[in-house]
Amino acid sequence: MQDSETDNIRTVPPKILILGATGATGRLIVNQAVARGYDVAALVRSGEKACDLKGANLIIGDARDEIALRQALKGRDAVVSALGTPASPFREVTLLSAATRMLVNTMKAQQVSRLVCITGIGAGDSAGHGGFVFDNLIFPLLLRKVYADKNRQEAIVRNSGLDWVLVRPSVLNDKPGRGSVRALTDLSDFRGGSISRQDVATFVLDQLRADAWLHRAPLITW
Repeated sequence: MQDSETDNIRTVPPKILILGATGATGRLIVNQAVARGYDVAALVRSGEKACDLKGANLIIGDARDEIALRQALKGRDAVVSALGTPASPFREVTLLSAATRMLVNTMKAQQVSRLVCITGIGAGDSAGHGGFVFDNLIFPLLLRKVYADKNRQEAIVRNSGLDWVLVRPSVLNDKPGRGSVRALTDLSDFRGGSISRQDVATFVLDQLRADAWLHRAPLITW
């Protein structure tokens, strides 16, 4: 493809599907995407919980259901996964990996290639970089099983053959965005840190049209 053709494609507002759109970060992703003029679809389990997602085309269904995913992916150019799951100290967690496996298979069948997937600090080689309280109390007591599934999720994405970016936010907060973040892959000198959901949403949407972090897993923080 010629560079001019590529540039033209990138100036057309993308048609995106958002999973996890009713979560705290997912809602901000929807709002920002709509504000950017994107054509936004959201696959949600509850239409009632999503009734305030103005400007998004809502598809009701479970992210683990192939039929629902096929419907949601029709005409889409890219997918943002902001799927989350509650802390689970005792029960095994499989939602994230199961939904991501089905998503990857369906994206490939539908020829949708771009996937930006949010996991979190503590996934993969970012484990042990969350700071004392997170690493020694929150993670082992509340999030160990969740992050075991996030690791399975990341492996599925890495082996998908898609144009993927894994985004690992540091500890999330609901403060106003600062408009800039640090994106790190060398964590040798990093411990702790936090970031606003607003800035996470901005960074995630930026990855739909940029290749700087393609096939990489940046940790983003302030």
